[in-house]
Amino acid sequence: MDAFDAGAGSLLRQPKAVWATAGASVVAFMGIGLVDPILPSIAQGLDATASQVSLLFTSYFLITAVAMLVTGFVSSRIGGRKTLLLGLAFVVVFAGLAGTSNSVAELVGFRAGWGLGNALFVSTALAVIVGAAAGGSAAAILLYESALGLGMACGPLLGALLGDANWRYPFFGTAFLMAVGFLCITVFLKEQPKPARKTSVLDPIKALGHGGLASVAASAFFYNYTFFTVLAFTPFVLDMTPYKSGAVFFAWGVLLAVFSVLVAPRLQRRFGSLKVLGGSLVLLAVDVLVLGYGSHTTAIVCTILSGAFIGVNNTVYTELALGVSDAPRPVASAGYNFVRWFAAAAAPYFAPKIEEWTDIHIPFVVAAVTAVLGALVVVVRRNALTHEAEELESKHATEDSVAVFAN
Repeated sequence: MDAFDAGAGSLLRQPKAVWATAGASVVAFMGIGLVDPILPSIAQGLDATASQVSLLFTSYFLITAVAMLVTGFVSSRIGGRKTLLLGLAFVVVFAGLAGTSNSVAELVGFRAGWGLGNALFVSTALAVIVGAAAGGSAAAILLYESALGLGMACGPLLGALLGDANWRYPFFGTAFLMAVGFLCITVFLKEQPKPARKTSVLDPIKALGHGGLASVAASAFFYNYTFFTVLAFTPFVLDMTPYKSGAVFFAWGVLLAVFSVLVAPRLQRRFGSLKVLGGSLVLLAVDVLVLGYGSHTTAIVCTILSGAFIGVNNTVYTELALGVSDAPRPVASAGYNFVRWFAAAAAPYFAPKIEEWTDIHIPFVVAAVTAVLGALVVVVRRNALTHEAEELESKHATEDSVAVFAN
């Protein structure tokens, strides 16, 4: 049996606690792309410009980035289960409040609170899934990436279905689904053992002192600018109805899920993590450049196709970030996410501004350049990353062998 097939098969044999956490993670990731198909509707409903509405992403990810410094601090003191529930509670409250907004300023503020809750939940969920999942860390990361892909695919679809009636409904829908997730975590997840050492707020920053982790984070920073230019700016370029835009980003999310879970691991085993990552970043750069200069139909095709490259990148970056240093996984993840989410906050703000200053093509040129810069970091820092990547792949191969033996 192929080692990957054994790892993928173990995804279906997980404790209820893992499924409850993964299910809530799907809804958490749905919240990222939820507003995509309704951005024009929100702008129209609140009499706002594209750059103002794009602040929904900026406030969300800016708070998420800063909050990464406190997630480990909180979870190491109150435990993983309580941290998950606290994060879910924040999302339920602020997603519900977002639906009641009467101005862009209110909506942006409520999305910031939502980002705080999402940071507490998402960063802790990965650690909980890795700690509780059957089949080793490789299977756990695949499960987490499956939740990410499914959430990113379903978010725009839910946004389109509910948002076609009223742009407020997707926010209320998310609040309801996260409340269900809160109940599932309460029922199925037992309290996780607390770390032997409490994490300080500065630990994620200190972890970035490791050359390998710093390199992964720097490359991911540039990549995330490209990623969120596609996610936050493209809906305005496509200028489609919520249903049509939702369909485009649903197809995008499906490709993201398939390539992150099924394709990326196979490519890594055949070509190595760094070659796969560098090649995928260059292809993403080409894709967004064609997206920016192509016809409307070409833009739709390239938007959907970008999901494949984004799916591959997400998986490789996550694995490298968790295994590239000797820092505890929650700390390494927090430091890595602290850096990369700043780009996710910057892209939705700067892309519309760049369009206002120049023309509609240039934001995609900038996005293509940042993807290439991400690849250059991988090439320039390959000596710092090669040994780490080889150790990571060797570790995963060992875990897969154990999984095959256990099966």
